[in-house]
Amino acid sequence: MATVMEFTSPAAEFPLGSVFETVPTVTVELERLIPHETLVIPYFWVRGAEVEDIEAVFEAHAGVRDIRLIDSVENEYLLRAGWDREYVGVLNALAEASLAVLTGVGTQDGWKFEVRGESREDISEFREFCLREEIPIEITAVHALLPIQDEGYQLTDAQREALVAAYESGYFNSPREASLEDVAEGLGITQQSLSSRLRRGHRRLIAATLVQE
Repeated sequence: MATVMEFTSPAAEFPLGSVFETVPTVTVELERLIPHETLVIPYFWVRGAEVEDIEAVFEAHAGVRDIRLIDSVENEYLLRAGWDREYVGVLNALAEASLAVLTGVGTQDGWKFEVRGESREDISEFREFCLREEIPIEITAVHALLPIQDEGYQLTDAQREALVAAYESGYFNSPREASLEDVAEGLGITQQSLSSRLRRGHRRLIAATLVQE
């Protein structure tokens, strides 16, 4: 049975965390993780800093092969990096255990992850890898993924509210009948917060309905 685990890790222990030493105000959100034969390729969103500063920090990291800007939305930037699989860290541990990253958000205070394995064995493999390689993590929750109709598609209340508001306002229509600014104003939140909630909500819906075994 598919199993979900939540855990935390110190900021510096995750390769992307190197940015916090130079740009302490930045927030990094892992979008997806693609294991490769020689690389681990993460796509991640960053906000709270200029993209040039972010790229410069990652380019100087010992484990980075390349870094490139993929897209930008207002003051958020989507980047793609290539990390050497020989660089030991949480990134490699997730790739080795073939865990799907549902959420991964980092600040200078540390990282919070929610990952899914096809079975408890996948979760155990990840924990054993971290223990063997002395990668510090703190597991905060482990639970079986219940049927999606009983779990509300794993959405938080904020994500559900944002998705429903965007839908009802016509944000998803073509052509759009409402802008991101319109929906955010109606909810009383910033466009950046709304964009983040919609993105995370979409990811959870896809994980629960399209890729769940």
